[in-house]
Amino acid sequence: MRQKNQIELNLGTGAESEARSAAAREPEARAAKACLERPAVAGPSMEDVVERENLKTALAQVKRNKGAAGIDGMSVDDLPDYLKECWPAIRAQLLDGTYKPQPVRRVEIPKASGGMRLLGIPTVLDRLIQQAVMQVLQADWDPTFSETSFGFRPKHSAHQAVERAQAYIASGYAVVVDIDLEKFFDRVNHDVLMGLVAKRVADKRILKLIRGFLTAGAMEGGLVSPTEEGTPQGGPLSPLLSNLMLDVLDKELEKRGHRFVRYADDCNIYVRSQRAGERVMAGIERFLAKRLRLRVNKAKSAVAKPSVRKFLGFSFTSGSEPRRCIAPQALARFKAKVRELTRRTCGRSLAQIVKELSVYLTGWRGYFGFCQTPSVLRALDEWLRRRLRAIAWKQWKRGNTRFAELRRRGVGRDLAAQTAGSPHGPWRLGNSPAPKMAMPNRFFGSLGLRSLANPATA
Repeated sequence: MRQKNQIELNLGTGAESEARSAAAREPEARAAKACLERPAVAGPSMEDVVERENLKTALAQVKRNKGAAGIDGMSVDDLPDYLKECWPAIRAQLLDGTYKPQPVRRVEIPKASGGMRLLGIPTVLDRLIQQAVMQVLQADWDPTFSETSFGFRPKHSAHQAVERAQAYIASGYAVVVDIDLEKFFDRVNHDVLMGLVAKRVADKRILKLIRGFLTAGAMEGGLVSPTEEGTPQGGPLSPLLSNLMLDVLDKELEKRGHRFVRYADDCNIYVRSQRAGERVMAGIERFLAKRLRLRVNKAKSAVAKPSVRKFLGFSFTSGSEPRRCIAPQALARFKAKVRELTRRTCGRSLAQIVKELSVYLTGWRGYFGFCQTPSVLRALDEWLRRRLRAIAWKQWKRGNTRFAELRRRGVGRDLAAQTAGSPHGPWRLGNSPAPKMAMPNRFFGSLGLRSLANPATA
């Protein structure tokens, strides 16, 4: 079994790969000797990156993430066979500092808030190498990051960020300085970023490799264009580099004694008054421009009450004991997605619609169930079931079919006849007594629809 695993991945080193030829070992020996001859260096080394266990963990993560192919068309499923044949040569390139990343594949995806987000999809091989680098660097860097930075970090979550913000508001910091960075991932200055990396990593091979990922270029429409700024979203390394960049902002906010929460490029600072908030906004805007060469998006940033702003999909009620509630924009996106999943002209049965809808509802409830306004979740439950009853009513089409279905489901003859002959539309009738009797909550529960307000019940 051990031999089989080594053949499949071919990621072994030293005594762990007994079948490796002397020719394959030679570059590693030279690199190891050079490392010993150099003065002591700070931070992780390339040897840490290509260490067998680190690579096995990285490969497993890339497989779990799946994702689309890069410009070479290689899929995640093709990667193990490719590594079996080519990894020794790639490893040697990494160790001698000659590995060259390929350009990313440029794609656009719609933002939840509108507009398009640019992604850069690296090849699966580059994703593996980025993941391996990220794991080593994150283990070294993460303990030094601010405790109020929550995005893309182990044992940190969006819910923790929202909870911290709520605690600040409850303690009297009832004005938020909501900072939105203008196209942050597309505007990161490479020289500033690499200067920050160089303060933590002395291994020039790692520095060269990271610079190579930043400047690899992007392919769109068959043409490769250079990337002179930005950390393209889509690769495993980008979130860690963004945290390193914005850790400078975190440390400045801590130095100034501010109470703040940051999740990736979404930063909220909590102060006691509108006037103080405006001073803070102006000061931080100057700091970002001068120190990090980043711009604040003035159209999306504001100094305001937390109840009128959103943070990671949530907002907060007013008063001395603020509660977490779902932001109006998030509720609007929820209803738009449900309408898309439950189109009445899609030719699917009600059971099929509920099955597909339940996948989305489970994930949505897992995140937004963190709110403290159960009445909102109950209202959404009612809205969902009304929509599904309207779909069933539409599918029954004719009056005699509607009458028969209502009767079959236990509705009295007179009420069934009155409702089946009603001139009103499906949406109105979805909230009327007969369809509610014919399709009660337990009926939708039998189809697999769980309650948003109480997921343990229908």
